[in-house]
Order: sequence, then structure tokens, then C-alpha cells
Amino acid sequence: MDVVRTPEERFADLPDYAFEPHHLTLADGVRMHYVDEGPRDGEVVLMLHGEPSWSYLYRHMVPVFAAAGFRAVAPDLVGFGKSDKPTASGAYSYQAHVDWLREWIEALDLRRITLVCQDWGSLLGLRLAAEHDDRFDRIVVANGFLPTADRDAGAAFRIWRSFARWTPMLPVGRIVATGTRRTLSRAERAAYDAPFPSSRYKTGARVFPRLVPTSPDDPAVPANRAAWDRLGQWEKPFLTLFGRHDPILGRADKPLQEHVPGARNQPHARLEGSHFVQEDVGPEIAERTVAWMQARSAT
Repeated sequence: MDVVRTPEERFADLPDYAFEPHHLTLADGVRMHYVDEGPRDGEVVLMLHGEPSWSYLYRHMVPVFAAAGFRAVAPDLVGFGKSDKPTASGAYSYQAHVDWLREWIEALDLRRITLVCQDWGSLLGLRLAAEHDDRFDRIVVANGFLPTADRDAGAAFRIWRSFARWTPMLPVGRIVATGTRRTLSRAERAAYDAPFPSSRYKTGARVFPRLVPTSPDDPAVPANRAAWDRLGQWEKPFLTLFGRHDPILGRADKPLQEHVPGARNQPHARLEGSHFVQEDVGPEIAERTVAWMQARSAT
């Protein structure tokens, strides 16, 4: 597999991202990077990013969880951030991403996980939680879902999928900025561009929208439908904290609340954020999650 690795100097002096790097080389030789802060024996908070961001998205949330005594872990998905980036589009599939993350979780032997997921982080995290529920204690979904090709993806998503595939340029920093309510600084936009020195590094980002299963014959649909059925029996705590101004996923919280038994009587909220809700109200999400976790532990 041909891969590229973003030079480390691209990540120098990023605002609010002074975390020590950690790396794990997977069985196929691809190296994953992850943030790992807080006590190693603390309960795990696993934060999964989506498209086209990376663990930088969680820079304002990691310190909140670590200060509360939790082990705050945030990987860069393969193809993103400081992780290796296969250059061939055929290297990427929904199942490949699930397998990469599963191998990483098992290698670190993460257990008692509270999952915090958004966008593709939800597509992957909800699959993994459903398939390996012995490792997961709680789930927090922020602007995410588990697609099963039973619902129309909507015009906004179809436009985005076409744009990601065909635009000559894929301006990642600007894309993230358009999905926020607050104005990102030039340095913050540059931080989202940092993993991608050239188009050769952007294959994973371009491919991701095409991997969302929107038709019943998509190869990911059977496994996703099986995972959706298991979530319909999920009795563990399940919380939704959504940015209400997201044009694609801003109302995807209700179907989750109605389907997952563990979502009943939880303090769900729609917050003043857009798609990249971590950029808009990241500390609030982390603080709400910490309070929720501590309240559940006290009962």
C-alpha cells in the first residue's frame, strides 16, 4: 500500500494543540496518531472526528476531560491529521475504516469507553459500539448518525459529496470554517489545512463522502443495519448534544433518541452550534458530558 506521511513540521505551533503525540503501527503497516491525555487508569473518553477534520477538532475538549480525571483519547483516522494517508482511493472503504479503528482500540485495550462522536466519527463509532458493546459504557453523539440507506440523505449532502469528488481544490480549512457559527482564525483554518501539503495527501478526504451508504446495494448496508438493530436494544446511557444550525445533521438527534432505549430520560440538548459543533461550543459539550458521567456514576 502506497502511503504518505505529513511532515511533522507542518504541525508546529498550532494554536491550542500542544499535546504529546502518540503513534501505533497497524498490521498493514499504516501508522495511526492519537492524543492521549489524563490518567492512564481513568475511565476512557474516546473522541472520534469526522470529515475532513482531525483530532485538532477536540483541542478544547480534551483538557476538560483530562482535568476531570478521565483518560481523554482522540485518534486521527487513517487519511487524516498526523496519521498515514494511503494515496489510492481503493485503499479506503467503510469496512477498512472500521477495521483500522477496531485494531487500534484492541491494541490499546481500551475498555469502559465513553464514546464522543460526530460526523464520520459517528458512522464508525456507532458501528464499533454496537459490534463490541463489551468495551463501551456510554455514547454521546454530536451531529452524527448511522446510515442504513433507509432515509433520503438530502440535497445538502449530495451537493457536498459531488463537491468533494470533483472540485479541483479541496480547501479543508475553509470547509471546516463554513461548518461553524463562530469565525475561525486564520491560524485555526491553517491547522485544518496542515495535514494536507498537496492533493496527494487528500485522497481519504475526497473519498469519505462517497463511502456513506445511501443506496440499499451499498456493501456497508448489511453491517450497518445489523448495528442499527443492536442499537435498538442498547440499554446503556446514550446522550445527544447537537448543534442546532447544522443543515445536514441538525435534526438527526430525534431518530436516535426514539430508537435507542438508553436515550430515554437523558439530558439531550440542541446547542448553539453548526456541523462542527466542537468548534462552536466544544467546552460546553465536554462539561455537559462530564456532569452527565459523574451524575450517572453517583447513582
